Amino acid sequence: MAAELFDAIVVGTGQAGPALAARLAGAGQKVAVIERGEFGGTCVNNGCTPTKTLVASAYAAHLARRARDYGVKAGKVSVDMKRVKARKDAIVAGSAQGVEKWMRGTKGITVIEGFARFSSPTEILVGKRTLQAKQIFLDVGGRPLVPKMPGLDEAPFLTSESMMDVGFVPKHLIVVGGSYVGLEFAQMFRRFGARVTVVEMGPRLIGREDEDVSDAVREILEAEGIAVRLNAECLSAKKTAGGVSIGLECKDGAPRVAGSHLLLAVGRAPSTEGLGLDAAGISTDKRGYIEVDEALRTSNPNVWALGDCNGKGAFTHTAVSDAEIVGDNLLEGAQRKHTDRVPVYALYTDPPLGRVGLSEQEIRKGGLKALVAKRPMSRVARAKEKGETLGFLKIHVEEGSRRILGAALLGTGCDEAVHSLIDVVYAKTPVDEFRRRVRIHPTVSELLPFVLDDLRPL
Repeated sequence: MAAELFDAIVVGTGQAGPALAARLAGAGQKVAVIERGEFGGTCVNNGCTPTKTLVASAYAAHLARRARDYGVKAGKVSVDMKRVKARKDAIVAGSAQGVEKWMRGTKGITVIEGFARFSSPTEILVGKRTLQAKQIFLDVGGRPLVPKMPGLDEAPFLTSESMMDVGFVPKHLIVVGGSYVGLEFAQMFRRFGARVTVVEMGPRLIGREDEDVSDAVREILEAEGIAVRLNAECLSAKKTAGGVSIGLECKDGAPRVAGSHLLLAVGRAPSTEGLGLDAAGISTDKRGYIEVDEALRTSNPNVWALGDCNGKGAFTHTAVSDAEIVGDNLLEGAQRKHTDRVPVYALYTDPPLGRVGLSEQEIRKGGLKALVAKRPMSRVARAKEKGETLGFLKIHVEEGSRRILGAALLGTGCDEAVHSLIDVVYAKTPVDEFRRRVRIHPTVSELLPFVLDDLRPL
């Protein structure tokens, strides 16, 4: 059968693929979009959209239990997980259907459902169909990583994806993995009513963050009744009559923890297996991520990799940026690079952590001379008014240039407040200029200039 010819082929409909496909089609190109599962990718189906919907329900339950703190009388609070899940499912379905409708309704785009596999550097097989194009874009995403842990072949476990199907409150949820995904699930299910234990192999939670951030997040979670076990250096799983138990071999605490359910949240892996990358001459690293240059082009000059599968961000916002970089370079002759991006992300525990630029440990590692300023959220008027004073605001400044290098904002509204600093970090704005700008009262963002009153050597 003769190959079907296209100007471009987009494999996957995560956060990068659809936007790029629509842009190419708008420029007059004939585009094929291939999807093997649900439209919308990880973010829409089992990432940002469902988890933040669940976080919102968990926050509502938490706030209802605290009603008396605000002078509000409320009865006994209970959580109907079936309704919580139904709300999440409805929002997810609406988002996924929206992406599919967008792709199918865009002039110049042909949607093809099925598994894509390279048969040559410019050809892709989907079932019995052969598609050919000089431009191919991979947006195939990632999946939860299942570690090589003794006993997992017999012990039942959940991942961040299968956890989306849970319509009940576990009696005791053991979360293996004390980083971003694991901590969000730990707190939300604790607020839904589960007993929760977080098990982390490292010496502290969210090891990528500065030690004061890790310590503060741990204190916040433990104050809600979440047990934290660190230094779990030799994990093993075992099926029990009541569910599952985990062998820890921690330096402190009992050697095993027994629970009703086990959630593995130890990272993600790229969904690149079965794509026939060898046939296309596309190189991957030892973890399976597709290797790309600064413009996101692979070792095959006809192919680009975007989103989670390239290992250059693993966030929705970096995937969107990937699509913009490639689109600008191809259609406008720009010379954009993913390496020009400033790191920015959030941890959606409550309160959330907003992060931009360099952390304290990154500054020290880079040998930069810097200053640091820090203020507890208990000294932020907006936080006191809301009755949510946990956390702190921390900003790093380069000593000589006085430009802001980065920040860690842990507190109510800090996932939004951090945006006040993003453009500042990109523009290398000096502290004095940043402080002159008037901000709205009462907000968390208005305090950021005043945090800088207390700059001290790092």
